[in-house]
Parts: sequence; C-alpha cells; structure tokens
Amino acid sequence: MLNHSGIAVVIGASQGIGLAMVKDLLARPQVKRVYAASRHAMLSVPLGTLTEEYGDRLQVLSLDSTQESDIASLANEVRERDQRLHWLINCAGLLHDSARNIRPEKRLEQIDMAQLEAIFRINTFAPILLAKHFLALLNHDQPACFASISARVGSISDNHLGGWYSYRASKAAQNQFIKTFAIEAERRAPNLTCLALHPGTTDTGLSKPFQKNVPQEKLFSTTFVAERLLDIVFSRPAADSGKFLAWDNSEITW
Repeated sequence: MLNHSGIAVVIGASQGIGLAMVKDLLARPQVKRVYAASRHAMLSVPLGTLTEEYGDRLQVLSLDSTQESDIASLANEVRERDQRLHWLINCAGLLHDSARNIRPEKRLEQIDMAQLEAIFRINTFAPILLAKHFLALLNHDQPACFASISARVGSISDNHLGGWYSYRASKAAQNQFIKTFAIEAERRAPNLTCLALHPGTTDTGLSKPFQKNVPQEKLFSTTFVAERLLDIVFSRPAADSGKFLAWDNSEITW
C-alpha cells in the first residue's frame, strides 16, 4: 500500500461512480493529484466546483475513451506534469443509450452490429488501450494499481439468465483483457496490481431503467460504491493482480 503522495487518473469522471471516485480520492491525504477525464468533463458543473475547491490537485480533461489518440494524449499530459502514476481507475461504460437506440437485448433477433461495436468500443477496447498507453507510467518502484469497472454479468460461469448479449460479452472480454494484462505486467511491472471490479447495482443513469426489482438494501449509492472500490484499489497487493473482485472484496468466478 502506498503511504505517501500519489497520482490518480479517473476515466468516466463526470458522473456516477467516476465522479464519486474523484470526490473520494481528493478527500484522501495520500492522493497528491487527480486527473478527471471524460467526454464531457469540461462541461461538468460538479467537476468545476471541485476544481474551485481543490485547485491544482484536480486536473479536468476532455477524453473520448473510444479514440486511441485521446488516450495517448492523456498519458502524455500526466507524464509531462507528474512523470509517474499510482492509480488508474476506468469507470466508463455503456449499457444503454436512448439517443442511439442502444438497449440490452432480450432475444437473438435484437442483436445489431452497430450496437455491438459501440458497446465493445467503450466496455472492452478502451480499457486495454488505457493499459497500453499507461503501463510505462504505472511501472516504477512504488505500488500502483490499474482497475477497470466490470460487472458480475460478465462472468460466464455465473450466467444463468441469458440475454444482454452485447453487455455480457463486452464485460467478459474486458475481463480476459485484464487477466492477460496482469500476466504480462507481472513480468514487466512487478509492483502493479491489475483488477476487474464489480460495483454492485449502483444508483446511476446506467442502472436506472433496471432498478424496479432491486431490493432497496442492494441498490447502492455512488458514494458507498466509490469508497468500497477504492479501499480495494488501495489495499490489494501485486500478488492479487488479475483478480475479478466485487464491491465487498469477494472474488467472482470468471
């Protein structure tokens, strides 16, 4: 566990779990600076308010995580200012989007190529491209962590209901990317912990249409989830790299 000032990057930082992560990180004394990045970060009122409060400790940056050039530019920004990174947390994800007619499939006939591509670009391709461009910054003589928000529905062995083809498959593929990255990082960056994290059902726009049958005690606030997941990020050693963990620190089968 890092016991002195470190640098954090949060992807998908303008709302939901990502925004709660930024707030929590800024409240932790061992965090020297937070880079908050998302497609609409510069338009986010909450991030603007946090910038006024925390000044240079918070850097708000625009990022389209489906564009590799944007990811490379963000990595260069961190490198120029801070030279190294201690925590990268990817919170960006896509389940539905009414503007693009994207919604979870219930039947095979609802599978659509454009929807498959859109969901995989954010949920699967973005995390591994982040790993590609940030590995050098995370590889140093101090503990570091690369964590990406996954979902229990991405577990193949835990799939008992079917449906949600694009989302399930994109998260399962992300998990494989994280596991494979962890194996390579063990050789190249021995102080780095790579984790796939399941936040539970969280009260965000992503889960809003699907909360009807969720018991109140199992619908978590973003503040609660951010705290629980960051406690995992801050405590799990490199020996645990490559694990798929739930918000309560329990391990999920692949």
